[in-house]
Order: sequence, then C-alpha cells, then structure tokens
Amino acid sequence: MNADRFTSEVDGKQVSLFHISNSYISCYVTNYGARVVSLIVNDKQSDPTDVVLGFDSLEGYLNADEQYHGATVGRYANRIANGRFSIGEKEYKLALNNPPNSLHGGFSAMHNQVWSVSSHEKNSITLDHVSPHMEEGFPGELSTQIIYELKGGDLVISYKAKSTEDTIVNLTHHSYFNLNGEGSGSVMNHRLKLNSEYYTPVNINTIPTGKINLVSGTPFDFTSKKELGTDIDLEDEQLVYGYGYDHNFVVNNYQKGIVGFVAKIDGDLSGIEMEVWSSEPGVQLYTANHLNGKDLGKQGGRYTKRSAFCLETQHFPDSPNQIQFPTTVLKFGDILTSQTEYRFGLI
Repeated sequence: MNADRFTSEVDGKQVSLFHISNSYISCYVTNYGARVVSLIVNDKQSDPTDVVLGFDSLEGYLNADEQYHGATVGRYANRIANGRFSIGEKEYKLALNNPPNSLHGGFSAMHNQVWSVSSHEKNSITLDHVSPHMEEGFPGELSTQIIYELKGGDLVISYKAKSTEDTIVNLTHHSYFNLNGEGSGSVMNHRLKLNSEYYTPVNINTIPTGKINLVSGTPFDFTSKKELGTDIDLEDEQLVYGYGYDHNFVVNNYQKGIVGFVAKIDGDLSGIEMEVWSSEPGVQLYTANHLNGKDLGKQGGRYTKRSAFCLETQHFPDSPNQIQFPTTVLKFGDILTSQTEYRFGLI
C-alpha cells in the first residue's frame, strides 16, 4: 500500500494513511472517514489475504460509487424514517440523503470527514472528530473518539462520544468483507451463524415496522451455520424490500456494556473464519445488494452485487421513533462507550 497516494487535503485538512500490525494481522487506516482501507490475515495456505473491500488511493474513496467502504458511520448509523425525530417536545429534521429517509448521518457525516489522529502506535491508532451543533440537523456538539487496536488475531474497535446537549447517537463500522479476498467475487457460499433468534422486519422503505419477529421458519434463520445464498432469492416480502439481506438482527442475551458473541462466518475458499463480538444490541446483515460493478478495488477487481457482506454492530434502525427499541439518546454529561471486535482464525 502506497501511503503517498493518500497524502492530500480534503476541505483544507490533511489526509494520510497509517499502518498498524502485529504477528497475526496487518491493517491500514486512513483518517478520511476513519476508514479501514486494508485488513490482511493469513488464509489456510498461509497466504496473506486482504479481506475488506476498498481502494488504493484517497481519490478512489472520493470518487467511489459506494460511499461507505471501511468507514466509521455516524452520527446515526442506519435509517431514520422521514429524517425526523424528537427529544422531549422538540422535533429535529435531518437531511434526506436516502429519500424518504436519513441514512448513516446524512451527506456530511462522519464517513466524509477528516479525523484528527491523536495517537499512532505499532498496533493501534486513535482518531478524534468534533461534529458541530446542528450539523446535518443533529443537536449538540458531539466529540467522538475511535480506537483501532490489534490484539492477536483480533481487530478491536472502541468508541467513545459525548455531547454538549441531549442528542441521539448510533455508531458503527462499515467494512465490506470478503473472506476469500477483496475483489474475488461472490460471497454467497460464505457460511454464517448469527447469535439471534429475532429480527426487525421492515416496510417498503426499509424502515422497521416496530415488530420484533422470530427468525425460526423464515429465510432469516441463521441460528445454525448456513450459506448466505441459501435463501436469499426466495420470494419473501422482506427479501424483496431489502433486495436481499439488509436487516437488523437482535442479539441474544444482550447486556448493556458487555461484549458478547454476535456472529461467526467463514470463507468457503480461504478457510478464514471471522467472529464478531460486540457490546451493541443489534447487528445489520447487509449482502452488498446495491454494489453495481462501477467501483474497481485495490487489485483491479470489480465490486459487484453480493461480492461482499457487512455485519454492522449497532443499535436498531429508527430507534428514536420506536419507543420499544433500546434508546439511542445520549444525554448531556453522559459518555457513550461501545466496543466491537472482529476476531480472525481458520476453520
């Protein structure tokens, strides 16, 4: 990876590429969007394999058809219906960047910002960002810190945030994974197990209906390992609405502040297995249904429909408008903390 291809400015702020590594894993991070650019682990043949989609230059990210490759997403990951929510008696209106909804924090959200780097060690990097009061319509000046740290074969992502006013916050990581290697084609033969017996069905605008449904007897049952492609093309209303899987799953036995098991998935060709652990109550399974082949990756491979998957640990979509969902309100004086771990090994 050539760091010179990331040495530029965006909105007058310096962008760079940073490397962290240990004996098991190597990771490249850019402060543009606090993104993971490359994540390299060994496959069953001991060959280094880059398992996240992305680009080999800043220009690639700036011009990409898909905006969220490897990004830190916020202030509010996922969708908010009609771009509106209330705190107390006051209603706030957000940018409708995914009409009729607000998606992933809006147009000038965290994925489009240049973060500052407060610490860079051999195996970790700390990035910080301050979002002004009412940026994209969100109240409060929000100070956010993210730490990427490598521990053995694990990528550990730690979040911290505080606000000058009561606000809403939902942060996630948006790497597109292909455990056979980025640009290698379909992930439909990857086998997934989710620690989830319930999911939140959506309406035609991919906003949760408010129901929390059992996965048993539906295409959303990943309680035992199953290939991603097994049921994805069934004539199921929910799969039609999402163009495949683009749904929030409820993590079993969630306990606030406790990092628990979320998912396990393996690459059918590489033998690489990834576990996801998190302190979040939900996870969005997205099967890259809208990748369209316009983006060319680091090795020249074309990023096509279903050539990757995302497992975005999160609070639920549209939670500010769904009182039965876990709250995403961050009160003035409180500190939000969250942690997600991507643990790599072999089958």
